Amino acid sequence: MPRKKTEELAVIPEAPVLPIVPEETAEQPFRATEECLPEIAADPVVEDTVPTEGVLDEPAEVVTVPEDPQPSEKPKRTVRKRTAAKKTVEVEKQATPPTEDAAASAEPAPAAVHQRDILTLDARGEAETQAQMEDIIWHEIHNAYRTRRMLSGMLSGIERTEAGKTIAIVDYKGFRIVIPLKEMVLDFPADMYGADYNEMILRHQKILNKMLGAEVDLMVKGIDAKSRTVVASRKDAMLKKQQIYYFGKDGDGQYRIYDGRVVEARVIAVAEQVVRVEVFGVETSILARDLSWDWIGDAHDRYAVGDKTLVRVLEIDRTEPEHIRIKADIKSVSGNSKNDNLQKCRIQGKYAGKVTHIHKGVVYIRLSNGANAIAHSCYDRRRPGRKDDVSFAVTHLDEEHGVALGIITRIIKQHI
Repeated sequence: MPRKKTEELAVIPEAPVLPIVPEETAEQPFRATEECLPEIAADPVVEDTVPTEGVLDEPAEVVTVPEDPQPSEKPKRTVRKRTAAKKTVEVEKQATPPTEDAAASAEPAPAAVHQRDILTLDARGEAETQAQMEDIIWHEIHNAYRTRRMLSGMLSGIERTEAGKTIAIVDYKGFRIVIPLKEMVLDFPADMYGADYNEMILRHQKILNKMLGAEVDLMVKGIDAKSRTVVASRKDAMLKKQQIYYFGKDGDGQYRIYDGRVVEARVIAVAEQVVRVEVFGVETSILARDLSWDWIGDAHDRYAVGDKTLVRVLEIDRTEPEHIRIKADIKSVSGNSKNDNLQKCRIQGKYAGKVTHIHKGVVYIRLSNGANAIAHSCYDRRRPGRKDDVSFAVTHLDEEHGVALGIITRIIKQHI
């Protein structure tokens, strides 16, 4: 069968022709020199696996040797191609326009606003940016720290640190001021441990919970200018106020605060039957019966934390300089109006009122016209309770005590 044209005969590589060596040097061992090396010595030597004997004698199976389209240094060219590809990708990345996110992140920060660039409503007026206002307030805090001047802020929070310590957070014009619990109250014991200590901490935490929203005085004890954090003490501010107002004297040699003087106080806590106030560094509680001439069922109806009210200091105990005690009331500041309100009632008249107290079957009522009333009996089949709205019929007027006596005809609305 004729061979296909695509088949080729095996090519036997020709052996390199060596130069003729003279007889004189024939006996010497042969040493390869640069002239004896073939021209393609740098190419890798590949062993010839094609047999050389009997190739021309009888036809052997033709072996097709595929042509190598690439030179022997294929790995080097491959590396160069990959490097070129990487460079091409980098060039494409540089040529690719940035996305919206990248463009947004690359936008420059807004420039600071200067005073001269602000257009004010008033001619020649001045406006302050938020940063300028914060700098001014921080300067006030720093000044108070250097001069030991008292500041006033609002008790805005109570926190517990990772170490288990309770701290109070006071807000001063937007700045957070930290006050430890032992610097928040005057009567913090130092020699208490175990269960008694935990109970005392819990009691003070309840007091602070009632004080949230109250205005308190403080003295700055430490500041950090980098983070703008402030640590203060309410205890030191209270002691300083006590020294000024309870032990300081005026030009006549009299104490600034004395028995019977009317002063302004801050309401720092409110309960149903008691209001706690701070009078120039001294805290005291005022019962509901000393708040007003008319009976009050719930002090929350009249007072709230953060209010300021006038009180009369009835008694001051200065025996212990660090533990001053006072007694005060509010109703003595205003005139006694119970008899005036009693004149608004008529015998056999019926008036709406609210039950304020119940004691041993006696019901105490504050009528809608402001008069105080006492009922010993009730015609309604239901039993009256505190804060119930009732209808009261007057049977007698006690002008000596300023009280109207009568009976409850019916319960208008029960407070459940």
